[in-house]
Amino acid sequence: MLDQTISLFQESSYLLMTAVTVFGLVIGSFLNVVIYRLPIMLQRSWKNQCQELLELSVDKAEVFNLATPPSRCPRCGHTIGAMENLPVVSFLMQRGKCKHCRAKISPRYPLIELLTALVSATVAWQLGFGWPLLFALLLSWALIALTFIDFDHQLLPDDITLPLIWLGLLLSVFDIFTDMQSSIIGAVTGYLSLWSVYQLFKLLTGKEGMGYGDFKLLAVFGAWFGWQSLPMVILLSSLVGAVIGVSLIIFLGRDRQLPIPFGPYLATAGWLAMLWGDEITRGYLSYMVQT
Repeated sequence: MLDQTISLFQESSYLLMTAVTVFGLVIGSFLNVVIYRLPIMLQRSWKNQCQELLELSVDKAEVFNLATPPSRCPRCGHTIGAMENLPVVSFLMQRGKCKHCRAKISPRYPLIELLTALVSATVAWQLGFGWPLLFALLLSWALIALTFIDFDHQLLPDDITLPLIWLGLLLSVFDIFTDMQSSIIGAVTGYLSLWSVYQLFKLLTGKEGMGYGDFKLLAVFGAWFGWQSLPMVILLSSLVGAVIGVSLIIFLGRDRQLPIPFGPYLATAGWLAMLWGDEITRGYLSYMVQT
């Protein structure tokens, strides 16, 4: 039975993309939970650690993790049932409102679910069935969570970035995306390159231009795709950041003085390099030769 299922996915790209898209919707629903709850979990943990260090009484709060308590309406406290939590479908059926109190539900939730499905389908279309697809999907989902957490809190949690670094190094043992030597050098170079820029910027301006999470995220891409991918990731992230940053200022009137997190641009660049790195490099070299 398993062999037949694998054969079907290998033979039919449409079946593979359909299955991955549906699964991506489900994962997107879970990512909404991670994006909202993980920063709160970290803040509570840091607060408890500070209280213990200062020998103060530790606050006793209800258990709060990715599974407990069940999702509730923030306005009326209504516990959201399984049929109210179907990705995208429940939002449309309830017309974007709580079933109990009719409070509006942010459209961001179904949009993240749709984004995850679209990203997942794109990865499946580009890579096809195989081990690279499985790990590329895991990385893509993690990058979506990191992107929105960084937008909300200017935070790239170690709980996500550090396991990704170790997983990338482990994958290099089996030459999934790159060889071991390139992976190890890439992880070290990725971290130290942005760390050096950070230290230089701080020395010249007295300000912190980025956070340590950005160093670790670039180390993730170095570990997964080798040191050779890092120049492309840095250039792409700068380009993406410039386009989005200018667009936010011009079209949405964002204050220029407000800090813009760099993590989402790094994540986008790393994802693009994963799927189209070779094509981008060839196109760039061809353009340089012609000019």
